[in-house]
Amino acid sequence: MKRWMTGAALAALLAFGSAPALAGKADDTLNVALAFEPEPLDNYKIAGREGLILARHVYDGLLYKDLDTGEFKGALAKSWRFVNPTTMEFDLREGVKFHNGAAFSADDVVATLNTVVDPAYGARYRIAVDWIKNVEKLDAYKVRINMAKPFAGAVEMLADALSIYPAAYFKEVGSAGMAAKPVGTGPYRLVEMTPGTRYVFERYDDHYAGSPKGKAAIKRIVVRTIPEMNTQYAELASGRLDWIWRIPPDQARRMGSMANISIISAPIMRIAYVGLASGGKSKAFPTNDIKVRRAINHAINRKAIVDAFVGGASQVINAACNPKQFGCIGDVAVYDYNPDKAKQLLAEAGHGGGVQMEMIFSGMPRPIAEAIAADLGKVGVRVTLNEQQYAPAVTKWRAGELPLFLANWGSYGVGDSVFMAGNFFGGDADDMAGDDDVKASLAIADTSPDPALRKEHYARAYKRIAEQAYWVPLYDFNVNYGLSKDLQFTPHPDEFARWFLAKWK
Repeated sequence: MKRWMTGAALAALLAFGSAPALAGKADDTLNVALAFEPEPLDNYKIAGREGLILARHVYDGLLYKDLDTGEFKGALAKSWRFVNPTTMEFDLREGVKFHNGAAFSADDVVATLNTVVDPAYGARYRIAVDWIKNVEKLDAYKVRINMAKPFAGAVEMLADALSIYPAAYFKEVGSAGMAAKPVGTGPYRLVEMTPGTRYVFERYDDHYAGSPKGKAAIKRIVVRTIPEMNTQYAELASGRLDWIWRIPPDQARRMGSMANISIISAPIMRIAYVGLASGGKSKAFPTNDIKVRRAINHAINRKAIVDAFVGGASQVINAACNPKQFGCIGDVAVYDYNPDKAKQLLAEAGHGGGVQMEMIFSGMPRPIAEAIAADLGKVGVRVTLNEQQYAPAVTKWRAGELPLFLANWGSYGVGDSVFMAGNFFGGDADDMAGDDDVKASLAIADTSPDPALRKEHYARAYKRIAEQAYWVPLYDFNVNYGLSKDLQFTPHPDEFARWFLAKWK
């Protein structure tokens, strides 16, 4: 539940805000607050964003993605190549040391990945590892990954999502031991952990030269769990905190006037959309007619919804993808807000007298659902709203029992269309269009290791999806960050806070 600050609390916070916020900078300690407790730090067992953020400071993967440029860089691997569509080889860095002093080698890569790919290990996100068949050691600093299937997301997964553990220590302590006392090669090492209260990290000064994460500028990071957001706001204003996030829009506007606080709104990978039943396995709904689907697109005033309810860095989107993702394009059919055109299309489809539809929604604010229903009502589409938890909502949708589904999707926070288009239009459970042309394009784009070929076929798919109006793409989401004025921090759309790139002004 979001807790809103009272006038008295805000006044007290503003009074705090007049004090200098130098505590973190003065002792070179970045003080961070999270509302939800991070999970234990076995990276492969973590579901929540909080724990995954901490893990990426402790561990490294074979590769690293520079979100500022979109470039993949070598991390524990200094170079890599596709030998064929299902085989990758990696030349590993020499001279890398784990936090416990153990020397990094091919044995660590082989032991880690062959362990976590086994279903018995219980990796939280099977999609991250199920593309790996096995890993072979070719020599002390060279490994081969044999893939279980062609998978264009392999490079994305290897870029920090698949941490490498020290083989001997991992064998000794297992998942539970790694979670209790994590050991990696990352830019910070964990020196104190009180679950539910705080984590303390110190800069690892032996972090290997040439790391794409660079040498961390800040010496210590203290991460506390503070569920009460009003407490976070007050501590940020008083200088006891340097970094908080997920601040509600109204609160962000209030805090933005404080002299010692910076508020940053940044886009993220998540998008909102309305799925439209369009034939395929769905029942006979009016939305099976392309004219009705196009009418619905023209009827919804997406910009007004963004301006009224979302704000910040969020923008209206036209394609069924997030603009920050590889393969997403903007050059698709655009349905401007045009109620008259919507009415005309509905009349041409035989619904000049209006039509009744049910829209289920999940994980979306009711005011947005109501705004969409109101817009549709103005052109003659009378909408019955049905709010459900995600599981029952998506079950009804996948069974073809609904014409409209308002929801959102975050692509696992990964900036690649392989985690977007194929999920909804590639022939799986959520594909309500069953468009053979789209599926054929995605079959190539989702599996090829060739970036140019992938872009070409994603473009074909997204153009076809828009032309057929299978969705109403709405907007991308954003997150508000609250920072000490002394902190230089750049947010990224994958929602992984990279404190190792932060520094004091």
